[in-house]
Amino acid sequence: MNTYSNMNRRKFLQNAAVSTAAIGLSSPAMKMMAGEREREGVGKVGLYSITFLGVWYKGNALTLDDMMIKAKEFGYDGIEIDGKRPHGNPLDMPTDRCKELKTKAADLGLDIYAVSANNDFSSPVPEYRECQIVYLRELMRMTSDLKVKPLRVFLGWPGVTLHPNGGRYDIARESWQHAHNQFEPEQIWEWCRDGLIESAGYAEDYGVTLALQNHKPVINDWRDMMRMINEVDSPALKACLDAPIMDDKSPENIREAAQAVKGLQMLTHFGGEFDRNADGIIVDTQDHSDHGEKEEDQRAEKYLPEFVKNMNEIGYEGYYSYELCHPLPLVNGEKVGIDFVEKNAKLACEMMKGLLRG
Repeated sequence: MNTYSNMNRRKFLQNAAVSTAAIGLSSPAMKMMAGEREREGVGKVGLYSITFLGVWYKGNALTLDDMMIKAKEFGYDGIEIDGKRPHGNPLDMPTDRCKELKTKAADLGLDIYAVSANNDFSSPVPEYRECQIVYLRELMRMTSDLKVKPLRVFLGWPGVTLHPNGGRYDIARESWQHAHNQFEPEQIWEWCRDGLIESAGYAEDYGVTLALQNHKPVINDWRDMMRMINEVDSPALKACLDAPIMDDKSPENIREAAQAVKGLQMLTHFGGEFDRNADGIIVDTQDHSDHGEKEEDQRAEKYLPEFVKNMNEIGYEGYYSYELCHPLPLVNGEKVGIDFVEKNAKLACEMMKGLLRG
């Protein structure tokens, strides 16, 4: 596997350590940098609202209004709204509320650049699949009211279980697996394709573009994502290729995936837990030991430079959206608090902006 030299890695992280927050959000220097970024077609950095949804840390969710203020404070260019309570369930987002949020974001100098669905077209139960299509159609209405184009979608989504010790994926995944174990993968694929074809038709009506993420289950890698996009064959379905959930993060695989989504990439996410080392350099400190590959290869500083380079090469100018959406460390048997999340959100923005500036 091709790897970066220690010198190149250090240069990347030192660049990332130049905090945009240190300049002052309304300073002429910041405005000039923002203008240069737009002229050069470099992507922007956004905050996905799931980070402050109250699932993974000890404490309550932030309201979307408060979360936007935090995003601006931390240096983000915009926010992505998660399509569930308490943030973006369409039942709670009538047209007037969407207009209000859009105005508040504009007043803060923020974009609302994406909405994300938590949909599952894979259920063996037809009634469940039909409910998911209705949910997604309502999200399209909300997305359209927000004047947003990308609506991130899944094929299968087991869900998150709220537990006294924090959010958990394992319980919902076990239930999902049990419901599907009597069906062949191709049958599940066909259910998902049918749901996506119908949904893409509604998306065209609303002027919204569905962005299919390379997220398990049903999709195993970016090739499955591209297979589904090609089979649906709709102008309202494009790609959301995310590097962190790629099992193979080698430069060769990242480049191949990037070339595959050229002209289709609408949105991308990055994650991780971050801290400064003794030299003041931002490093990924998340425990990746259960990923199945060498832990070192899963560090953001190892693969993100390659991913960003390839996104630049294919002309991607969209958002890099930070999400903190995994079980967080326990300290003395207790969930970490919102201060842990705030620290990581700040450092993630600083790191990615440094990387995008090169």
